[in-house]
Amino acid sequence: MSKSVLVVGGGIIGLSSAYYLNKAGHHVTVVDQSNLDAGASYVNAGYLSPSHLIPLSAPGVMKKGLKWMFNPASPLYIKPRFDLDFLRWSWAFNKSCNLNHVQKAAPVIRDISLLSQELMTDIKKDPSFTFHYQKKGLFMLCQTEKMLEEELEVAKYAVELGLAAKEVSRLEIQQMEPDVNINAIGAAYFECDHHSTPQEFMTELKAYLTNTGVNIYANEKVLDIVLKNHGVESIITSNRAFKPDEIVMAAGSWSALLAKKLGVKLLLQAGKGYRINTERETGIKIPAILAEAKAAVTPMNGFTRFAGTMEIAGINHDINKVRVEAIAKAATQYYPDVKLTVEEIGDAACGLRPVTPDGLPYIGKSKKCNNLTIAAGHAMMGWSMSTATGKLVSEIISTKKPSLNLEFFNPDRKF
Repeated sequence: MSKSVLVVGGGIIGLSSAYYLNKAGHHVTVVDQSNLDAGASYVNAGYLSPSHLIPLSAPGVMKKGLKWMFNPASPLYIKPRFDLDFLRWSWAFNKSCNLNHVQKAAPVIRDISLLSQELMTDIKKDPSFTFHYQKKGLFMLCQTEKMLEEELEVAKYAVELGLAAKEVSRLEIQQMEPDVNINAIGAAYFECDHHSTPQEFMTELKAYLTNTGVNIYANEKVLDIVLKNHGVESIITSNRAFKPDEIVMAAGSWSALLAKKLGVKLLLQAGKGYRINTERETGIKIPAILAEAKAAVTPMNGFTRFAGTMEIAGINHDINKVRVEAIAKAATQYYPDVKLTVEEIGDAACGLRPVTPDGLPYIGKSKKCNNLTIAAGHAMMGWSMSTATGKLVSEIISTKKPSLNLEFFNPDRKF
């Protein structure tokens, strides 16, 4: 049965949900408080990476976070503050930082990431889409024996879970990347990973949705939500009122704030990440994670992107120049001939990624609101999990059997 569905949030998760809901025959509207041209969906590394098996809440991360708290250039920064939501999130995050959780979460992350790759490949076959999308794998470049040992352990675990990964030597790295000088003693190479240029896909996806009957309203902030009989009766924005049959909450880092209005408590924190682009030729052809620096490198269509950091410091778009400089410095440490200019560094942008305590997104219905489906909390894996999330949202609202087990994504789960 066709339903009217309002998707709150026009990032990659919201638009992917709109895409599959529209395909399923529903009447879809998307509303977003921004101009739909910036944020995490546009500044990310563009990875579709099953290799990123280990959730942020891994053993030892909280200890590292406390240590890095005093280093303004650290790759992970958790700003201490007296805020009840933040304190609850921190407590739950710390509880999730254990090996048992990693072993449960890794197959779940693998499955949703592989499904996303499959669905993105299908979308790419549609003549309406010409966006840049390549399957060149991913290096985990290491400069120390200790880090290389750690990354090879992850690669070994990935192989046990059925993913294609292997060790490559310094010589093999150079043979695979002949046009750029790389300073690394070795790497784990994940053949299973794909990459894309986010801006291109987002632009084409918005155009496709508009052309196929989806209404998209930019610069409209949700001001109020009217409840009736354990459901949403209407949503009031700055310009109009909507009375949909179903609502999809895909508002990224703002999802928890909106969910509160519905009596749904989502533990969610905004994790800021930065990107620097250079349109100069770098010679880089294969995406890479700079393992010690925790920075990402992606050869996109017409430019190379350097991205990184996870800064959990509330909802704001302030540019921390020290963190941006740390990404630029890392680029040159691993690629000695690549020196980002003052102008390129000054043009850095940021985005806020919604982070759950256990590193798994919220996808599904909450018992507290019968016509609400939540799709948020993907952290740095939003791009990797986007199309699969959209497919799952459509299946939930269409009351079809979901493509994946939704147990681990339950928005009402306890930590």
